[in-house]
Amino acid sequence: MKKIIIGIVSKHNNKASIRPNMYIRDEVKQAIFDNGAIAIGILLPKNEKSKAGDKWSNNLSEDEYNSLIAQIKLCDGIIFQGGGACDNYEMIIAKYCYDHDIPTLGICCGQNVIVRALGGTTLRISNPDKHNKINENYVHNIFINPSSKFYNIVKQKEIKVNSRHTKTVGNTPLLEKVAFCEDGYADVVESKIKRFYIGVRFHPESLYKFDENMNNIFKSFIDSCKN
Repeated sequence: MKKIIIGIVSKHNNKASIRPNMYIRDEVKQAIFDNGAIAIGILLPKNEKSKAGDKWSNNLSEDEYNSLIAQIKLCDGIIFQGGGACDNYEMIIAKYCYDHDIPTLGICCGQNVIVRALGGTTLRISNPDKHNKINENYVHNIFINPSSKFYNIVKQKEIKVNSRHTKTVGNTPLLEKVAFCEDGYADVVESKIKRFYIGVRFHPESLYKFDENMNNIFKSFIDSCKN
């Protein structure tokens, strides 16, 4: 049986100033392998970084764009990782995935990516000390809309999540906010019309080995790629 191929979009290592490099987090790629799929990296086909916030544009040449999309076409689904700043090319990929109904999972900063790619905005939260807890497995609960696709994944109205962020999403014109923490920040956004186009504010890759809810996110994502 052919294995599903998941492309993980690489991110720039902002601390590597002398010898720039890109990275894929071990936890993310391992969650894919452990659930029976194959993980590969998606790389920017140029040297220059191009950080982007809510405003972005396709700043790639035709050859660079074609090389990027050729990588996407090798994959059955795409993951956007958490991390620091977003790059223009991440938004280019996210928009392409939406337009072509390619299953997509955005994690933390990756949630920002898919929101921005579709014309949305992000905001700094007012209480980062509460939500940027890097070393804690669980930080708060989220409350899930029972009519959402995400509810069908975890099948619970309330679950515990971790929290490692200082931003949240604002406007989401093509995505629906379907799960919130007690402070009102959107922890999950999704498209109602795509097979799987979901962004989560938390990090399921850090919890999936012992938390069935978190592992079900990866299982559902990979299952959506089989179609």
